Amino acid sequence: MPDFSFSPWSILVDADEFRGGAELDPNSRDGRQYASCLPAHRAWARQVAATYRAAYEREQRRRGPETCPPVLPVRPQWVVFRDGAGLDGRGVDQYELTAWGRQYASVDGSVRELWIPSLRAVTERTLPELVAAAWVLAFGSPADTSSYYARWKRLQPAPPLPSRVRVLGVGLADGTVSVLRDRATGVGADWSPDELPDLFSVHVGPRIAAALDGRTRQPNQDCVKCKLLKECPSVLRASGLLGVSAPAVPRKRRTVSVTDLRAHRDCPARYYLTRVLKLRDGSRESVEIRRGRAVDAWLNERHADQHRVPCRQVPLPTVLPGLDEHEMGAARELIRRHRGHCPFDRIDADERCVPQKRLTVYDEKADVVVVADCDLLHTERGGVVLRETKTSASSYRGRQEMLARHPQLALAVLLMASGALGGDPRRSRVELELLRLKDDYEEEFSPADPDTVAKARTVLESYTEAWAADTSYPEAPRPGYDCRDCEALRWCATGRARAEATGDE
Repeated sequence: MPDFSFSPWSILVDADEFRGGAELDPNSRDGRQYASCLPAHRAWARQVAATYRAAYEREQRRRGPETCPPVLPVRPQWVVFRDGAGLDGRGVDQYELTAWGRQYASVDGSVRELWIPSLRAVTERTLPELVAAAWVLAFGSPADTSSYYARWKRLQPAPPLPSRVRVLGVGLADGTVSVLRDRATGVGADWSPDELPDLFSVHVGPRIAAALDGRTRQPNQDCVKCKLLKECPSVLRASGLLGVSAPAVPRKRRTVSVTDLRAHRDCPARYYLTRVLKLRDGSRESVEIRRGRAVDAWLNERHADQHRVPCRQVPLPTVLPGLDEHEMGAARELIRRHRGHCPFDRIDADERCVPQKRLTVYDEKADVVVVADCDLLHTERGGVVLRETKTSASSYRGRQEMLARHPQLALAVLLMASGALGGDPRRSRVELELLRLKDDYEEEFSPADPDTVAKARTVLESYTEAWAADTSYPEAPRPGYDCRDCEALRWCATGRARAEATGDE
């Protein structure tokens, strides 16, 4: 099953641009790949392919001699080749530089363009990214490859240089098209080939060299693709952490987070669409969610203070991104309540303290890379403290329910108990700071307490067992789940039917 969001969209656009909109042959490679996608993924692809086509036609109609000539799709991939034999000590015989996106060129070849789609609105890029893409447009030769991992082969000699290259962004949700600009300077990606060598030597060349020569290890969720993962000394390890075994039938190694697991329990299709493919319409966020995110962002920024000034010594915010003035009162109250629990009141200056720490842990038994984002991680007298701060309107009937409502706490307890985070388990703990408008309190969970560890194991396995076994991700919402809250509702037939049954989609 394809896990690349743009896969079915690209197949449909190829059919439109290169086969005149002909129906896909179900026995062709593209036809089989398209059919393997989830129904909702295909529904999304049909919608955004129509949006893209309309955006392309609209853009071509507005062009003219005073702006830019119309462009037509180009199928062979443009690739910049450089012979590596004897040029350095890396043992490389061919360097290749490519750029992902839809390729276009004017009839006379004077203009080449790369259109880079974004799942929703146009996403700006950095100057090095834009210059690298423009370099491929200017100096690339038509090429082809038998597979994603095979080397590229020139189809013909490099054609004459264009006089102008442009990198554009396309928002697949709203159909907007614009020249991409550097996030920092606002410089637009619209250059002549003569302008590119200096830009490339400053912004791209050193980065390519650093990437090729780099030997440092930086564990993150991309470790899932690494062939050396099982031998890498930089990745935290906790075999058996998820409480599941590797599948009997081999499958691609996966990453998972607690947010993924919660989405899968709500509905397997929701997990795959919104967490794996990132297909979200962005229209279903409650005030509580936006407020929680705004409060969390403010606290994270405060706790990044290297001087560790306690929050009670800092004025309450008057403005928070994403909240209007009517929503600020409740947000300020939650932050005010945090002042009595701020960890900076009690963390010694010689202790190590890392806010918003992302942990990457390899569970070798399950062959899964587990990703966990911690609000705050710090040492304390030889132990390790992992702290989570939550804003909630819920009340709890005990510690077991806290673990069940916040499975990231269960994961944290098991991580500590495994020894993956180091520290003396007897001096380590997981903290929950719960902020509510009517009250606030803290709770602690010890990884040295067998009963706490057993409860955490039960909670986590209630999420991981079904996720680990799933290979098809059906549209199967759990009983009681309100599909109207799902950001993939627009493309899910089951979700729409359930929403219509309530009389309110």
